[in-house]
Amino acid sequence: MTLIGINVAVFVAVLIFTQDGGALSGSVTDAHINLAVSKQALVVTGEWYRLLTSGFMHFGILHIGLNMYFLYILGPMLEQPLGRVRFALLYFASLFGGSLGVILLDSGGLTAGASGAVFGLMAAAAVGMWRRGINPFRTSIGSTLLLNLFITFVIPGISVGGHLGGAAAGAICATVMLAPGHQPMPKWATYAAPVAVGVASVVLSVLIVQAA
Repeated sequence: MTLIGINVAVFVAVLIFTQDGGALSGSVTDAHINLAVSKQALVVTGEWYRLLTSGFMHFGILHIGLNMYFLYILGPMLEQPLGRVRFALLYFASLFGGSLGVILLDSGGLTAGASGAVFGLMAAAAVGMWRRGINPFRTSIGSTLLLNLFITFVIPGISVGGHLGGAAAGAICATVMLAPGHQPMPKWATYAAPVAVGVASVVLSVLIVQAA
């Protein structure tokens, strides 16, 4: 709920400070230009904070509404077994993984939104089920993940890199963080895994941009 509150607060702040009603319908505002992420923007500006801030910016009410709905559904499923701290680490590892995916795969337009982190949570939930011997594709989580991946590739204007990068980061984290009880991981590893994925995503993003 804290993450939902932060995302909504940022969305409202953009509306207030830009005084641009187009932000409700998905227009690019000055705030998006300054805070969203793209490889080209990072090459030109070197503003690495965009790797983080882009995950809290949204293009319109529908964009934030869908992302917050999925966060509201997925959050309790993962926060309960992980606890608040590890859930937050998983969320931000997925967010940074999404930013890396944008740099690797997207064509250059500004990208923003919590969907990279949300895809990470979705993939983590699916991997957690698989680790416990449950076929996720026979559950609503698996079908929802497949449907959203299909939409990602079919509908123009959706960040393929952001979604795939977030999903990959979440899946990697969940392999360690959501190990079944009969194959337990050391507790320290369940904290170290998302930290390592998040740091690696940021470092790779910087190296790729600097090499461009």
